[in-house]
Amino acid sequence: MLLEEVIGQLKTLAHLEAVENMRRIEVPTDHVLGVSIAALRRFSKKIEKNHNLAQQLWNAGFYETRVLAAFIDEPDKVTERQMDRWIRESESSELCDLCCGNLFDKTPWAYQKAVEWSGKSEELTKRSGFMLMAELAVHDKKTANEEFTALLEIIKREASDDRSLVKKSMGLALRQIGKRNACLNAHAIQIATLLNTSELKPVRSIGQEALRELTDAKLLHRLQPLQSS
Repeated sequence: MLLEEVIGQLKTLAHLEAVENMRRIEVPTDHVLGVSIAALRRFSKKIEKNHNLAQQLWNAGFYETRVLAAFIDEPDKVTERQMDRWIRESESSELCDLCCGNLFDKTPWAYQKAVEWSGKSEELTKRSGFMLMAELAVHDKKTANEEFTALLEIIKREASDDRSLVKKSMGLALRQIGKRNACLNAHAIQIATLLNTSELKPVRSIGQEALRELTDAKLLHRLQPLQSS
């Protein structure tokens, strides 16, 4: 499928309600077609994975073409430079999150970028580092605990960043890592408990929310068979 054909079909899926929804989640609407994420996901299933087309879609500059690019790109062909560029050029946390959860977490560079981005000062880049951690915790079923233990230490180190977008992604990463198995749950609870004793309210809030989820009786029961992991 050619770029012009894709954009033409996207325009037929556009409606005003989608634009209003984008405004509500603070997606800039200067370059939008008005296609919902659900419609984009359905449409993406009609297109074969295609790295070159994904690059063209990203460069087209519409919000929807960039989301679609994340849906159809080939993870093994994605470069570090591309990941840095796409995050840098994203104008909303929503787009960064979609890139992290649908493409970047499946690339060979996922853990490397999670660590690298989490130490950056730019808000969306740093958020993306922690979103990658959260997505990896959910989607990567094979990586050993040690990798995630190292990520938990980064969360502890960066917890004083009180910017809303960063704080939310950091808390999500802490909770998702702590839900992988009993061993990581115990480690995440230790860190959440430490954060909960902080003099800084934003840090305490991360710890408190994590403790509520990670000490839930149903979760602990579900994780119990994995105690030997």
